Amino acid sequence: MTIRRVGLWLIGACGGVGATAALGLAALSRGLSDSTSLVTALPLFEPLHLDEPAQFVVGGHEIRQAGFRQTVRELQKRSNIFEPALADACQEDLQRWEANLRPGTLLNSGPAIARLADRSDLPSDATARHALERIQNDLHDFRARNQLEQVVVINVSSTEAPFETSEIHQSLQRLTAALERRPPPLPASSLYAWAALDLGLPYINFTPSLGASLPALVELAQERRAVIGGKDGKTGETLLKSVLAPMFALRNWRLLSWVGHNIFGNRDGQVLDDPANKASKIRTKDQVISSIVGYKPQTLVSIEYIDSLDDWKTAWDHIHFKGFLGTKMTLQFIWQGCDSILAGPLVLDLARLALFSQRRGEVGVLRHLACFFKNPMDVQEHDFFKQFAMLEEYVKQCGAAKTP
Repeated sequence: MTIRRVGLWLIGACGGVGATAALGLAALSRGLSDSTSLVTALPLFEPLHLDEPAQFVVGGHEIRQAGFRQTVRELQKRSNIFEPALADACQEDLQRWEANLRPGTLLNSGPAIARLADRSDLPSDATARHALERIQNDLHDFRARNQLEQVVVINVSSTEAPFETSEIHQSLQRLTAALERRPPPLPASSLYAWAALDLGLPYINFTPSLGASLPALVELAQERRAVIGGKDGKTGETLLKSVLAPMFALRNWRLLSWVGHNIFGNRDGQVLDDPANKASKIRTKDQVISSIVGYKPQTLVSIEYIDSLDDWKTAWDHIHFKGFLGTKMTLQFIWQGCDSILAGPLVLDLARLALFSQRRGEVGVLRHLACFFKNPMDVQEHDFFKQFAMLEEYVKQCGAAKTP
């Protein structure tokens, strides 16, 4: 029996998260690693018969001179992650998938991201329409050459600066008519999203960048019967906020202030050192607490780039709250985690679930994926446990029905 093959197309493919996801697929398919950290490996998901790691082929867009193997070596050397024997055993897969890498677009990506670009073959996309056509040709070629039944596109690239939308972004017709404009009417993240959705491919935004989170592209997803999800993967400090804030709400303790200081040193940290790009990240990190407790305590979120930390990120949180008889108390915690190791398996979870949803004939925003994101599309609930209950209910509704 022929095993179905599916594609994982990564935007920012050779960053730490993309390379870790690729290495993870290779290691899992070769039986070199267990499924720790894969949410979709929980018994809850067994009835869904999700695609297995060995069924995946990886490709993607990249603006840097990099490959999966190079990034894995850098992470080994600088961040001391990945056992050498495991990485060595997966070299063949990573090399084969590097043949699927294509130059991305810098159109409207901003100066912080443009400074990372060092590929000699990066084309100069004159208009948004030109960039869309080129990206779609790459996706068509990837699917055809590898004989893939499905392809999911996931954005794991560096965070763009906030992009202000206008009336033209509220309607697909108006936005389509503006594709020849200069400057282009969309940032790079939304060009990738448009290219994928226009082809009917699932698109997941793991970044705080605009991506598909504007009415015109939601309309496009509906029109092309595609699925979308995002945005901004919830992996560290914000995950803990979404777990701890419900405790304060349910104990009826009054939050007075919550200060979070974050330091990390990978390429994403380098980009976030730019104030404009940092603003996108802080915007998604700073909304969680008030939405859960129902009022606005004083909050402060800071993000600083510390080169020596490499892929390790540290968050120190100071929580000041009021208890019985007006007594003020404090909770502090320090969280340290490896950014790529936290995010990589979630990328695989999202790929498996998005492909499954497409096979079921679902269309539009995948609200049941809210627990994976800091700023989930079309979902106002930020309590992690309530979000995960949405995912559980979805799986329950799907039951053990086989998908075509």
